[in-house]
Amino acid sequence: MIRQIKARVSSIGAPLASLLLSDLMRIVAEMVGYITLPWWIVHRAGAHDLAVYTVSIAITTIFAMPLLAPLGDRYAKRQQIAWGICALMVVAFILAALASLSDYRLMLIICIGVVTVIAKAFVDPASSTISAELVPANRLAEALRLRKSTQALGRALGPALAGATLALGGIAATFWINGILLGVAACVTFQLPSQSQHHEHHRGLTHWWKDLRAGLRAKWIVPLERGWTLVNFLVWIFQGPAVGMLIPLKVQSLGLSGLWLGVCEAALSIGLLLGSFRGSDALVSRFGRFNVRVGAAVCEGLALAASGWAHSAIVLVLTLTCVGFANASMGLVGATHRSLAIPQNFRVRILAASMMTTQIAGILGPMIAGAALTHWAVGKVYTCFGLATCLLASGFVLIPRSREFFALNHDQVTDWFRHEYPHAFKASVVSEPRQAT
Repeated sequence: MIRQIKARVSSIGAPLASLLLSDLMRIVAEMVGYITLPWWIVHRAGAHDLAVYTVSIAITTIFAMPLLAPLGDRYAKRQQIAWGICALMVVAFILAALASLSDYRLMLIICIGVVTVIAKAFVDPASSTISAELVPANRLAEALRLRKSTQALGRALGPALAGATLALGGIAATFWINGILLGVAACVTFQLPSQSQHHEHHRGLTHWWKDLRAGLRAKWIVPLERGWTLVNFLVWIFQGPAVGMLIPLKVQSLGLSGLWLGVCEAALSIGLLLGSFRGSDALVSRFGRFNVRVGAAVCEGLALAASGWAHSAIVLVLTLTCVGFANASMGLVGATHRSLAIPQNFRVRILAASMMTTQIAGILGPMIAGAALTHWAVGKVYTCFGLATCLLASGFVLIPRSREFFALNHDQVTDWFRHEYPHAFKASVVSEPRQAT
């Protein structure tokens, strides 16, 4: 598998190879932190503190993502990603110091989480859209697939590393490793070619506000984008906790150790890797893009429900692998088409608006889960959330022109939103960014 990835990278070029290495190191590091922090909170305080932390971070993200989104279309994406990772590295080292001192304070951890959100508000949108600036348009689909595979590999390696370190060295050691990996990722990111948009200081706050409104306006006007966002919002209310806060609680309810939490998260990531590397291609060739997009989303909900029902570690690991496979198959089918359809100078803003709605759902989900956990066991809550995910995901069939959209090939779908809804991307609303020289 690794040899095939390397061969495919060589056919696209060095910039993408550097980006893939940066992705790999960053995702491995983030997964280590993603597992370690909730595990620390669960063992020091329990479900209540975990729900409070999750909701607090989601609220912060609602404001951070849209307010910082216009900067992502104006400033060089390489610098945004690299400096954002540096900030994440500092946060990881602070958490490592607190854990080493056994100094658990929820409010301090939430404040540190706010810094993490701000850093990721620069890193995530820029990282999600930089591919289109590093590879030719006719190779973008392949580049996105390679990035998805590499990120899935990082999501598999990260939990395994976290679980092993938790078992052998404890929580503090795991945070220290998290910071070191982020430092390596930042160094690699600084080596990327600077091909992003030019730095523009002179535009001022008025133009910044116009940029922000332009992105939100475009998202609302395009019916397919609006419907897609609505379905994702409803689904994530239940899917978010099911792939997030409920996993460590489920592991704890089965009396398992932190090593098993790493194994469960690794299983989820291995499923993502299998789906992104081979599974989605086979499914699309047999059933078509639209059917795979809807079917995989429904299957993911059913697999999450089975995870809640599981009474043994092995069954839980197997169901989470299925969840990852379905998620990758669903996400890959939509990601390429959606990225190509959005005009390049709007990609970060529209993506950030999507993240904002996801974070609103991220507030509601943990609140509902926290309330439910006061009345029912973790397994019952988990199963109900999986079934709700399945039901709401089927709403994708109601999105206007979705079948038509997925029937297009990659050439036809490029800039499709601008061609079909030109009034949503008026030049008078936002000026085209200049390219770096």
